[in-house]
Amino acid sequence: MFRMIRLRAKLIAQTSATLLFVFALVCGARAQQRPLLTEDVDIIPTGTLRIEAGIDFVQDIKFPLSGLRGDLTRVGVVSVNIGLAPNVEVQIDGVAQNFLSINSRDFPSPINLDLAPGALSTNDAGDFTLSTKIKLRSETRRAPSLGFRFGVQLPNSNEARGLGTNSTNAYGTILVGKKFGRDGRFNSFGNIGIAILNAPTEQFTQNDVLLYGIAGIYRFNRSINIAGEINGRANTRRGRAPLGTESQSEARLGLQIKTSGLRFDFAGIAGLTEFSPRTGLTFGVTYDTPSVFTPAK
Repeated sequence: MFRMIRLRAKLIAQTSATLLFVFALVCGARAQQRPLLTEDVDIIPTGTLRIEAGIDFVQDIKFPLSGLRGDLTRVGVVSVNIGLAPNVEVQIDGVAQNFLSINSRDFPSPINLDLAPGALSTNDAGDFTLSTKIKLRSETRRAPSLGFRFGVQLPNSNEARGLGTNSTNAYGTILVGKKFGRDGRFNSFGNIGIAILNAPTEQFTQNDVLLYGIAGIYRFNRSINIAGEINGRANTRRGRAPLGTESQSEARLGLQIKTSGLRFDFAGIAGLTEFSPRTGLTFGVTYDTPSVFTPAK
């Protein structure tokens, strides 16, 4: 059964990598949305909440800090976005629990792991991120919309479990978006910025990595959108990055299906760098609430 899932995941991911560029510049919905990681410039309506939850299955992922390699399941990939003002949105996102099926230990870990020598699995909570998105200008007929997003990743993970770095990291990105076609059916958006990552094994050391993303959604009809992206980070140091701060990148291609007041999504994932998962799948659901509060004036 699991072998069949692996084969299907590989097929979907290979298809994603081939077709991604066809849809990498299209979008037709408001604000950042599952299954994408790249952030849109648009803000959700003031006084409302966007609640997202999902599950990811990724294969052959490496954890350089612990030396572990295996197949990872992320359960409770959650996000809560709050519209505070017409141009301000606050976001909380993270992973409730990670489960790794250990396939190999590529090298001895430089940190002490809380794992038995022959352990076949491990699990741990994921790190959560607190972010603020500000829309700086709206799109015009010729010029794109612009925004800025900044935040901090909290050290919720336990490095001894082998899946996280237990580090506090900060980031900031510039957001750009432009819609095309009738009724904004086609919309491209992208991110570029910097993250300051703590190097877990090197005292008083950090790695300033480049963040990037280009994504889009094509509104096929009133109920179905086609979404795709390339998103990741790039090491800016010469030579090998400090452990835990390596380059990572992945491509995603999938669908959003709107029904019964919810938006369901799924996508194939293809890793593009050494420390990214080889293939994967993600599934999720999004609920946009009506207005639940009135911001103070």
